[in-house]
Amino acid sequence: MGFFKSLFTGKGDHEADADAKAAHKKFEILKYDGMRAQRMGRTDYAIQCFSQALALQSDFETMSYLARAYVQSGKLEEARAQLEQMVHLEPTHTESFLTLAHICFMQEDYEAMAKAAQQAIAIEAGNATAHFLLGKADYGMGNELMCVAHLTQAITLSEDFIEARLLRAEALLKMGQLTEAQEDIEAVLAAEADNEGALWLKGTMKEMEEKQEEAEQIYLHLIELNPFYEQAYLSLGKLYINRKSLEKAVALFDEAIEVNPNFAAAYHERGRAKLLLGDKDGATEDMKKGLELNPKEAEALNGQFDNLTRQTDILGL
Repeated sequence: MGFFKSLFTGKGDHEADADAKAAHKKFEILKYDGMRAQRMGRTDYAIQCFSQALALQSDFETMSYLARAYVQSGKLEEARAQLEQMVHLEPTHTESFLTLAHICFMQEDYEAMAKAAQQAIAIEAGNATAHFLLGKADYGMGNELMCVAHLTQAITLSEDFIEARLLRAEALLKMGQLTEAQEDIEAVLAAEADNEGALWLKGTMKEMEEKQEEAEQIYLHLIELNPFYEQAYLSLGKLYINRKSLEKAVALFDEAIEVNPNFAAAYHERGRAKLLLGDKDGATEDMKKGLELNPKEAEALNGQFDNLTRQTDILGL
């Protein structure tokens, strides 16, 4: 048999085995070099090692390392393609579908996210994370009712699921179900008194109840807890603008921008407050800076700026 193999391949059994062993050894070296590089934060080199290793040998574990390295490098399309190969290779591996759902969320592809979460649930119906991700996808698609239903399932499976309670509270607030939302918010705060997400939602709820002074105190407490919590600045600044406390709004956004000079929304809101104060030049400068930092929202913000400018012209500001 070895004679015929060598006749057609030019290699005998011994030489073919030696080649296979050499290829496997090279695969192992590349794989573990990639793992070391990944631990050291050298993700580009890790990607190179894992890719070369997989060219030599298909290996599910190495594919997972490569997908993670792509995510760490911000290469979401490549990570998603790798995960799609993985779920095809091992269609009963729940974790791969959960990771794929996370990546789809980062890409704002909520339909694909929902599909991946549903596939994870089909494999493991009692997986609370899968139900949470499905609810998160529903929320992204604007379906708050189904979002609440799936998050309730996640919380039933894992009662102390903080993220699920926070998102359910947010969805309930959006639906105007304040009493139900408060139950989730208070449950989170009972477990974590300084939970920033729960405190922000509580402030939002107080605004909806027209308890503006209570909302203001909550937002101020949030900023004291974490001066980098951007949503607290935005919510408090908008509250000041709505109350016509425009100088306080400008001062607050000055502080926010000092903490984070790349805070696009703070420039936009400060520009809005300045425009209402009659400072059109300052407002224009802030609006332009905000758009430079976040060009994705340029069209919408430009429209808001134009409408506000027309309103202030009519009022003679």
